[in-house]
Order: sequence, then structure tokens, then C-alpha cells
Amino acid sequence: MRVVSILAVLLLLAANALALRPEGRPYQPYLLEGALALGVVALLAILAWRGPRRRGERPAEAARPTPPPARANQAEAEVVSFLAMLQERGRLVDFLMDDITAYGDVQVGTAARVVHAGCRAVLQEHFQIRPVRQESEGSTVRVDAGYPADEYRLLGKIRGQAPFSGVLVHRGWRTDTVKLPRVLGDSAERLPTIAPAEVELK
Repeated sequence: MRVVSILAVLLLLAANALALRPEGRPYQPYLLEGALALGVVALLAILAWRGPRRRGERPAEAARPTPPPARANQAEAEVVSFLAMLQERGRLVDFLMDDITAYGDVQVGTAARVVHAGCRAVLQEHFQIRPVRQESEGSTVRVDAGYPADEYRLLGKIRGQAPFSGVLVHRGWRTDTVKLPRVLGDSAERLPTIAPAEVELK
């Protein structure tokens, strides 16, 4: 339909031009310019008109920017990043990777206090940690039917079906929120560094 309309406007322009310039009549450029302008306006209107939208037809959507490719090892990078925070604040990796058999109990105890204080601060900053059971350890507790399997480890002899009754050996821990920073690395090929090597220049 649009092709036919365009051809009709072009024929109209040609007919107007011929009508304005017959044999034996002087050339009248202002009439020709008016007919040409009118034809151009009609042609642009036809090109701009899209016609009625067909049922079920969706309008064309603007191209969306392509999101940056996700790291293939994003989860591993975030684990390493969290380990780096434990190292920075509590020297956890230094403590665990060092051979402490050569140190006395006093030295190990002093180092453990530093590790404990720093790592505890990191956990409290990024996790909302609370016990699974509120009772004190050593008390008798009841485990009802339908208990979450990941929240309980049943020890000893297990007979029959829940509910179970037993002694609380460990209260367990759970977290309700996790607020770890996202890792935005430049390279998807390597994991981030836990702790950089420190070099004192002389």
C-alpha cells in the first residue's frame, strides 16, 4: 500500500510540473516550487505513516546495551575476597598457614586473641549470626517432626520417627542476612589476591 501511495505522489508531482509548463506559455517557477513543496510534504507524510498496528504485533523495542559478561568464577572470587577480609582484619591466613608447633602456648594464645578479635569483627559486620537453639548446652531439648535437616545433626542411636528428645551438645549457628561486597575484577581468568606481598623499599 505504501509503495502505491509513493508512486501516486511521484506521478502527481510530474503531472503538476507538466501542467505548469505547457507549450507556448512562459515558465512560472513559483507555481512549480509550490507544487513541488506540496508533493514533498505529501511524500514525507506517507513515509512517516505506519498504518494501523496489526493485532498481536508489538512495537519495535530500542536496542538494549549488552551487559558485561559475568565472571566464570564469580563465586570463587567472592569467597577469596571474604578470606582476604579475614586476613586483613584478623590475620587468619597467617595464623592458619604458619607452623605453630615451634611456639609456646603463651605465644599461640596471644596470637589467637588478635585473630579472634579481627575475625569476629568481620563476621559481625557482614553476617547476622545467631544460634539455632537458644537453650544452654547440656540441657535436654526436643526436636520436632519436620525439622530442617541442615539445622540439626542427630548423634547417637536414632530410633523411630520425630519428635526426638536428647541433650544439646552444640547450639549450632545460622545467619539471616549476608552483606558481602560484590567483586568487580578486571580479569575473569584469575582469582583476586588474598593478601599482597609487602615489600619495603630501601
